[in-house]
Amino acid sequence: MTTNVQEPALLPASAIPDGCVDLDGEHARVWAGAVVPWWVPVRPRRWSLELTVWCAVLAAFGLLATTDLPPELIALLPLQVVCWLWRPEAVRFSAPVLIVSAAVHAAGLPWPVLVCAALLVLASATATELRARARARQRRAALAATGGVTAVVPDTDGPVRRGGLFLKFGAGLAVAGVVLLATSGLWHAADTRQLTLAEGLFVLGLALTMLLSGTLGRRRAIALRTAPAPVLRVLVGKDDHEDAVIYATDDTEALRPLFTVAMRAVREDEGEDEKGDEKGDEDDEVAREELEALLDAAAAVGPGPLREAVLYGAPYDGAEILLVSAAEEPDEPPVAEWSTGPVRPLPEGAVRRRLAREERAVVRKALDEEFAATVRAGMAVVPVRRWRAGPVDWLGTFLVLLWGAVVLSVVADPGLWDATVVLLGGLAGASLLPRKLRWRITADRTGIWLNGLRRPRHVPWADLRSARRQAFELQLRVRDGDHWDVSAPRWPWLQRKRQLTHPYDELAAELAAMIADPALRPTGESGERERGRPLWPFAVVLGLGWTALLVARWLS
Repeated sequence: MTTNVQEPALLPASAIPDGCVDLDGEHARVWAGAVVPWWVPVRPRRWSLELTVWCAVLAAFGLLATTDLPPELIALLPLQVVCWLWRPEAVRFSAPVLIVSAAVHAAGLPWPVLVCAALLVLASATATELRARARARQRRAALAATGGVTAVVPDTDGPVRRGGLFLKFGAGLAVAGVVLLATSGLWHAADTRQLTLAEGLFVLGLALTMLLSGTLGRRRAIALRTAPAPVLRVLVGKDDHEDAVIYATDDTEALRPLFTVAMRAVREDEGEDEKGDEKGDEDDEVAREELEALLDAAAAVGPGPLREAVLYGAPYDGAEILLVSAAEEPDEPPVAEWSTGPVRPLPEGAVRRRLAREERAVVRKALDEEFAATVRAGMAVVPVRRWRAGPVDWLGTFLVLLWGAVVLSVVADPGLWDATVVLLGGLAGASLLPRKLRWRITADRTGIWLNGLRRPRHVPWADLRSARRQAFELQLRVRDGDHWDVSAPRWPWLQRKRQLTHPYDELAAELAAMIADPALRPTGESGERERGRPLWPFAVVLGLGWTALLVARWLS
């Protein structure tokens, strides 16, 4: 099922290379049949990768706090999972290193650790080999679909940006890892030395993974530019992450997406900064406005309008491509987009989940529109309207405090490094908890007032772009970019079962109605007491209490 029933936007004939053939349904089925089995992890999105890295960091700290493993294994075990999911090419290097490290320390390791290490190496190596074979099959299927037709890639004069971010971050992490390793022997406490050594190895391993990822991505992007590339005619849409979704040319109803890939449009004024800083500033302002409008808009349901495109390069898991597609607006020239991430094939299971997610999104959108209309119909014009933290915010604060208690119980006898991290983390929490516990929004005829640590902040109605509940967050987007948000627990299944409305949903609907219709805005002006008091005294009390609790705990 799909909500996209429009005819695809056609690409001008001048933008289609001679002899370029369609990626039709038959070739698409062959290509899709070459993907890995359902149980093999596919290449994750960037947010999944970030979550994996943070989980690996927590796992490394957990191993350090609860086991007596050598620092090498503490760093290598979580890194093996990161390489497995993110950069399978690195598994060929990380797996032998993990095997050698486990063999060297085998005499002093408990058998569960050896079994876990062996299973981890076996699973990651098997998945990597299956993905490598699937990539080879996908490449052969793509080349067979092209019929041997190649074309020179357009827009090759611009700089190669692919991999630059990973190379920069990887170099910075490598420096930090080397510094940690070099200074690990300067600590007097044995626990601190082991912690610093494990952290240095983990950071250095993560840096090498990022450098490898950036290097491979850049090499593939350069290889695509330097020689005629295979070409195919496809259909392209956009998903809710603004990534390109590729379909066969006869799949005009977007029933079977083949793969997704993050893309970036080629700027026409690339390399022309010296022609005028004023024009560049204007273009940056326009681009910023377009980005803000995109973020303010409601999440799209389905792939959006499909467009005809020419795909340069053979698509396979991890490949780099270029798309020349029809413009979204009529009478606009074709748009050239380089991939900024690897090609991510979609197995059958992922396709079914995607289509089911689109169906649920259609239902949710209809319910949200109905709820917004109900809220708007029931709103009365008042002099001043106020909202404040409630039970869901108190529950969120309790969960944060519970997490702090768990950390305090685990780190019972910390070294200098652990103590510094726990102290700074608690002070950061002390600066955030007051707003979570005592936030207040006051709306009057001039705009809205948001209480803060120092003083209430005023946002005029003209500068308030949107209000929405996104996942666990209530988000207020402001024109100057200084957005406001607060988060609280949410259980959609319980809300549907009990027919409950989350406070953030109602608040966002009321604010959105006032943003869209000035007639619903308050008519009076709020006083200083109504806007909320500064929260910094509460933050100071929490910070002093946390510091005193740590000192009393550790001195005892």
